Amino acid sequence: MTTPPTGRVHVVGGGLAGLAASLDLAAAGRPVTLYEAAPVCGGRCRSYFDRELGCRIDNGNHLLLSGNSAAMRYLDRLGTRHTLGGPDAPVFPYMDLRSGARWTVRPNMGRLPYWVFFAARGVPGARLADYASLLKLRSARPGDTVKALLPNSKLYENLIESLAIAALNTPPEQGSAQLLWAVIAESLARGGSFCLPRFPKEGLSESFVDPAVAALQRAGAELRLGHRIGALTVENGRVARLGGPDGAIEVAADEAVILAVPPAVATGLLPGIVVPDAYEAILNLHFRIEAAPTEAGFIGLIGGLAEWVFIKPGVVSVTISAANHLLDRPSENLAAAIWPEIQKALGIAAPLPPWRLLREKRATFAATPEQQMRRPTATTHLPNLVLAGDWTNTGLPATIEGAIRSGFAAAHHICVTKQRAAPRR
Repeated sequence: MTTPPTGRVHVVGGGLAGLAASLDLAAAGRPVTLYEAAPVCGGRCRSYFDRELGCRIDNGNHLLLSGNSAAMRYLDRLGTRHTLGGPDAPVFPYMDLRSGARWTVRPNMGRLPYWVFFAARGVPGARLADYASLLKLRSARPGDTVKALLPNSKLYENLIESLAIAALNTPPEQGSAQLLWAVIAESLARGGSFCLPRFPKEGLSESFVDPAVAALQRAGAELRLGHRIGALTVENGRVARLGGPDGAIEVAADEAVILAVPPAVATGLLPGIVVPDAYEAILNLHFRIEAAPTEAGFIGLIGGLAEWVFIKPGVVSVTISAANHLLDRPSENLAAAIWPEIQKALGIAAPLPPWRLLREKRATFAATPEQQMRRPTATTHLPNLVLAGDWTNTGLPATIEGAIRSGFAAAHHICVTKQRAAPRR
């Protein structure tokens, strides 16, 4: 009979990867200590009260799909899937800011994509051959970029380009075709039932973070917030100690460590590790104004600065991905340039309302073929150290789904490998 593993697992990093790993470990009966340098968990996926706007906002806008299996499993474990909103059908509204044209992409629920035969459900001007060209992504080689594989077309201009930028947070000219196909393969290629748009009704923390923290506390996990781990000490081929703000933390022989920190932090803790080292920014601009709800709760914009607009009670939020080229542009200039786009898209006549611009300079690694090759696996050369994070080789770009999937994989690796190594009686 195999002896169940009982050693504590030290999870360094309280973002979604660390939270997902901790939840799975706690469910398996493992003692868990979670260390987070910030005073709250969530990392790049959390909410906070903005005093200037006088309301609660997310630090970034995230659109999930019903096909995000790991994210849905995570929410189901917490009992919070109902906190996500979104339409009952796969609908993706767009507007071309240059021409004023509007359309809505409406994939059918089943796997056979008959929607491409109906102009009213697809992209204006797109031909069947354009849709068929997406299959080129399926056979993409490691060095192929999105733009190099897909021809210029109305489909590319009015759907695929915006999809690629949103999914990869990288311009299509540099973005990995393999990573874009990985997203399409788990959503659009499986049918509309896997493409239902989902986003938090209230906030990211309310759906993903606060319930996870509460669940871990109920399970007896130890959460050390505001507790930065500054060093790993390796002895005899394993992690022996963690360097905390109050001194060394011993890692016993039957204990393990999950490193769920950003790649730049990981290199400081584990010298010699190869990780992605090029990044792309995301800008999120929140306007304090009430706007009429739309069918989907969001709209994609073509031909302007704003790319995706999310409408929530009292707040209209804009996301601009692959935004390195905008990092030096003054905030006031950006707000003044984007507001007319929002007025046009949502039919708002009001002058520029109070706003807040959040710049995530290192929002994700650049999803290029070169950076993809730098993504490490979860396992390391140290038997009691496992990596987690959306920057590890999850097979997906840096997304919520990838982060949660990596956390689950890290927990599974520790439980399975430790159990196999346990002595038999």
